[in-house]
Amino acid sequence: MSKQAPMDTAALSTAAPELSIPMIQVLAATCYGIDGTVRVLGGERDLNCCIETADGTRYVLKISNQSEPASVIDFQIAALDHIATVAPELPIPRVIRTLEGRTSDQVSLRDGSRATVRMLTYLDGVQIKETTRTSEQRRAMGSGLAKLDLALRCFSHPGAQHDLLWNVSAAHRLKEKLDGLVDPARRLLAEKFMDRFNQHVLPRLPAVRAQVIHNDYHLYNVLVAPEEQDRITGIIDFGDMLHAPLVGEVATAAAFHMTGSTDPFEGPAQFVGAYHGILPLVDLEQDIVADLMATRHLITALISEWRAVRYPHNRAYIMRHNPAAWEALSQMADLSRQTVRDRLLSEICNGRNQ
Repeated sequence: MSKQAPMDTAALSTAAPELSIPMIQVLAATCYGIDGTVRVLGGERDLNCCIETADGTRYVLKISNQSEPASVIDFQIAALDHIATVAPELPIPRVIRTLEGRTSDQVSLRDGSRATVRMLTYLDGVQIKETTRTSEQRRAMGSGLAKLDLALRCFSHPGAQHDLLWNVSAAHRLKEKLDGLVDPARRLLAEKFMDRFNQHVLPRLPAVRAQVIHNDYHLYNVLVAPEEQDRITGIIDFGDMLHAPLVGEVATAAAFHMTGSTDPFEGPAQFVGAYHGILPLVDLEQDIVADLMATRHLITALISEWRAVRYPHNRAYIMRHNPAAWEALSQMADLSRQTVRDRLLSEICNGRNQ
């Protein structure tokens, strides 16, 4: 994987593509035969737009980062098609074909470079970030991710082996980013959790199971019904998918549930308990999942601060998880590994997931 690291760094070091609204409208019409208004959506690496037609039907047009390898885009498209086939009940976007029947096409950008364009169905719902969090909702998210991982369990693709800085199981490669932390207290805190990852997690990762994972199952990427906010209506943004340890998937998703409760472990424990009820974690995974949850906060802090300096115009989007990451690391700093693990797995140990 290390041989591919420069490729991933390039993707995060290259600004998102730029294309005018009129050109996006022309692109949607000529490639897909779809005419509509254009609304630009947020995105870290890609240019994402909502296309709404006169009858109210909406689509998502994605123009990939110029540095994104074609094999990775093919992988993401193939994964969506695979899930739609093996688990059609899961609420994921469907891939729209071009007028020529292709799953993607090419577009010329302002600077003369070329990028891949694809279109997906638009999923209705409210981002969980905008709702009042409940235990039922967290458990619905946990069981929903487990079902998604079960659907992906037998899926393989050459592009799945690509590298990604957002891979929590490769956090050690971000050690140099510690030098960019100007606050001494925060740097000490980050070093503490980097050392914990290197000592207790990294040597054990070769022994855990791995598969294709979503890798970005957080509160912005899961939608619920407006009037029934523990019913999931959409799972979006498959741009960080890769082949990686399954326990990293669980830890990454659980990390986003530490905010919103008086007890920062209540939400993650409910999430992990529900996941375990559908797709049980084995003993080794249970032993390191809490360490990896902390590691997710660590890489969020390091990557977001690094990228916010490079792209100040996109700072609000890049830093949206940063404050919560530092808060979570502070909450875990004085607790032992065993204490954090026990509190995270409390619902599993108490049989609440049965």
